[in-house]
Amino acid sequence: MTFEDPAESVTAASKPVFLMTATIKNPYKTRYQPKLNVLHVEKPGATEAADRWNFVVDDKARQETNSSTRGNHYLLRMSLDPGSYELVGFSALASAFPVHGLFFVPLYANLKVTAPGVYYLGHVEATVRERQGEEFRAGPLIPLIDQAIAGASGGTFDIVITDQQAKDEAAFRSYFPALANVPIIKAMLPSFDRIKAQKRWDAQ
Repeated sequence: MTFEDPAESVTAASKPVFLMTATIKNPYKTRYQPKLNVLHVEKPGATEAADRWNFVVDDKARQETNSSTRGNHYLLRMSLDPGSYELVGFSALASAFPVHGLFFVPLYANLKVTAPGVYYLGHVEATVRERQGEEFRAGPLIPLIDQAIAGASGGTFDIVITDQQAKDEAAFRSYFPALANVPIIKAMLPSFDRIKAQKRWDAQ
């Protein structure tokens, strides 16, 4: 992720940088609190690896409590060349020996990258609850036992995107010195589109 190296800085020639925070929690199966591993981004209609980016969540991003009420919190940063992208979602893992549950938080949000600068995309709150009917699952069915025990196959995500720039900006500036004196421009993601996520799930 951007600023993993403390020597990184923001200059007029830097790629545009995008900041967002995320909190994920599982009150449905409280022993299994997902931890984010990867933020998936791709070009619309991507068909090959060159059109996909996997931003691995680093230690500097992690503020994990393993609490089913407070959740695990993340400071996410990515640099992208100008162009059109889709923020596909987050992969996450919840482990409590001997069970390992795989989770996926869908976003499917369009992102247009234009001018250099630092941009704030918002805060994503993803909460696992018991799945009703044919709602998209919080994770795949396989492996059957692990996914069921962790709540990934029997659960779904409620996802809310909010503007928490005042709090989040202070946290980013505190943790990443390169941002100390750089303007951070608000560029909020749209509200989570559950219908779109459901259609993508149904089409798998």
